[in-house]
Amino acid sequence: MKALVLSGGEGTRLRPITHTGAKQLVPVANKPILFYVIENIVDAGITDIGIVVSPEKELTIRTAVEAVNFDAKFTWIVQEHPGGLAHAVKISQKFLGESSFVMYLGDNLLQSGISHMVEAFQDPHNKAQAAILLKEVDNPESFGVALLGPDGKVVLLEEKPKKPQSNLALVGVYLFKSYIHDIIDELKPSARGELEITDAIQQLITEGAVVESSTLHGWWLDTGKKEDLLTANLIVLDDRAKLDLQGTWISSVAHGRVAVAKTARVVNSVLYGPCVVGEGAVIDGCVIRPYTSVGERCYLRNVHIQNTVLMGDNTLRDVRDLDASLFAKGVSLIGSGTAVKVRASLGEDSEVELL
Repeated sequence: MKALVLSGGEGTRLRPITHTGAKQLVPVANKPILFYVIENIVDAGITDIGIVVSPEKELTIRTAVEAVNFDAKFTWIVQEHPGGLAHAVKISQKFLGESSFVMYLGDNLLQSGISHMVEAFQDPHNKAQAAILLKEVDNPESFGVALLGPDGKVVLLEEKPKKPQSNLALVGVYLFKSYIHDIIDELKPSARGELEITDAIQQLITEGAVVESSTLHGWWLDTGKKEDLLTANLIVLDDRAKLDLQGTWISSVAHGRVAVAKTARVVNSVLYGPCVVGEGAVIDGCVIRPYTSVGERCYLRNVHIQNTVLMGDNTLRDVRDLDASLFAKGVSLIGSGTAVKVRASLGEDSEVELL
């Protein structure tokens, strides 16, 4: 079985962070979102992975992924223009061949992984041509939704219906047998000019094929906007943070589940977990409150911070109330030392001084 990870989106809702970076590489709890996806795939026993990327972000994503030992083989597939999820499958046919495969959206975070779903789909007695992962939601009109029959099989898919017949949203994990390529080859573009994977799956159903579903009971996090990403950072830290006090500590105290990397330095500071501090970071005279992720090589002096993601190489000084913020790499924020509330989303290498 192979995997196809879709990482070609432009990430317009995360601007200015994504003006220069890829949304799939934005870190949650100091790990890029895409890395969680790859780990889930490898944990499910799949090591032949194709990653669909845009021409603009191919080098950035490829460099980041290939710098890590995932114990997997990667094939890079460039999608020249956004053409829909089914279009991504269409341009990946050479890589996928006759293999069954999992298609996984590269900006989704799942609590429980996909191992159980992959195992069930690969059972020799399983006659399904496709399987989809679903999650109960309160606002189904904002998603593609599935209607299930009494036997749990999928009988209808609707894309962002005005009057949903179900509250089961498509999570962004799909499993297919190779017959899906024949369906996609005959697809016509939708009203928005894209080849829709929901149309392809619906055609399978129309032809009488079995489409199975699995309902996710843990959390599912879409990281498309700043607020979503901060929520994801909070939930992942809450769920997975561990006490791991490494680095150099001088006159400093940690409360709760605080993780500090081996080459970090903490001086005259108080840290409240869950929070995480990356390699090479310096924390000097600071109060780090819960749900803060400090990336690699950040320098913080006289800073009070909470519920914030610093992506790395950030310099913050004399900022007394930083909350609910997202800073791309290289951001510099110099405060006045007074208790001015700061809530911001700053793109790469931005420089801000508070007067």
